Amino acid sequence: MKLQFLEATEPSQLEKLAQVAHGIWHEYYPTLLPREQIDYMVERFHSPATLACQIADEGYRFFLVMENDEIAGYLGLKLEANQLFISKAYLRKEHRGKGYFSQMLAFTENLAREHGLGTLYLMVNKENASSIAVYQKKGFFVARKQVIDIGHGYVMDDFVMEKACP
Repeated sequence: MKLQFLEATEPSQLEKLAQVAHGIWHEYYPTLLPREQIDYMVERFHSPATLACQIADEGYRFFLVMENDEIAGYLGLKLEANQLFISKAYLRKEHRGKGYFSQMLAFTENLAREHGLGTLYLMVNKENASSIAVYQKKGFFVARKQVIDIGHGYVMDDFVMEKACP
């Protein structure tokens, strides 16, 4: 199945993205993070208002990943000086394991090439072994470790992973 990538710019689209994010985060992250931190991070990084500000003020672009008329997941990307930051790349549980991440990555690589960017990078929780394995299989490597204080006593303890854009 070939996915479509619908850029989310309208408030109704950002609301749908936020709803999907809420579901994914509460399904996927309980084994990695306390529920209170999940709630905090979803509100802080995935609320419609935050997404709209990131588009308007920081140059982020968000895409609903569509399988037919159903939202399978979403992407959050930021074009930077020499690289493309993959801020968000998530699939709903029922859409994992179908090769969809490969299509999401191909879409991201094409966007990077269109803008002359030679590197992709992302951040992943150090304990998220399954995602790290997928990223490594797709050519990413751990470039460095990073701990970011995100407020309310929480930190993001991540690997920053990079990949040369072919």
